[in-house]
Amino acid sequence: TALVVLLVACALAVTPVSADLLQDILRKGVVRIGVPIDVPPFGYTDPGGQPAGFDVDMANMVAKDLGVKLEMQQITGINRIPYLLTNKVDIVISVMGATPQRAQQVAFTSPYAGLFLGVYGPKGVAVKGPGDLGTRKVAVPRGTTQDISLTEMAPKANIVRFEDDATSAAAFLSGQTDLIGTANIVALDLIKKNPAKNIELKFVIRLSPAHIAVRHGEPDLLRWLDTFIFFHRLNGDIGKLHEKWFQERMQDLPTF
Repeated sequence: TALVVLLVACALAVTPVSADLLQDILRKGVVRIGVPIDVPPFGYTDPGGQPAGFDVDMANMVAKDLGVKLEMQQITGINRIPYLLTNKVDIVISVMGATPQRAQQVAFTSPYAGLFLGVYGPKGVAVKGPGDLGTRKVAVPRGTTQDISLTEMAPKANIVRFEDDATSAAAFLSGQTDLIGTANIVALDLIKKNPAKNIELKFVIRLSPAHIAVRHGEPDLLRWLDTFIFFHRLNGDIGKLHEKWFQERMQDLPTF
């Protein structure tokens, strides 16, 4: 009997305690959320030096519904997952597409914004599909869904990778590349701000709705975020944000 008790005690000593990040957030009164710094109108720094954008507003809504203080971290596409995995943030709301590869590292909520990824360029560039790319240079942010998907779609394409969306867009606008792979909403912002470039959609890479991401092993937090998205889609709050930032009505989102 003594041996059994000893073995049970040893087992309990080495068994990891199940964490509950949702309860930790509520107890501490602070939620750390990563938002984009380089993807207007989802996330950027406004003229006053403050974070702004669709995802920033979403982060504020999450903190308000949790009843806690928001600690915001501005991140880029390439460090979204590392910030989660190294516990620098609790949640990432950063126009993040869900892929099987990413889902091995983090857990995704249902989608909160509908997007597609495409290749864009000046009207004079004769490209209608991946087979037309030839030696033309296509700017993409490294490690993003458009980078991964376009590489699979056109493995021989001349894809030029940059650190984030901002440097990718700057390279395209300055003529370093002929085309750019980006989200439709981001492209609309480029088109509005650069009318002389005559930018148009060349072809769609794939549909890529945006999801909130958390670390694996946090089912309560994931369930709460899904409930948050469901509630604010039904009451129209997310639709209002979409119209505020994108000047168009939000389309129906795919199920997840």
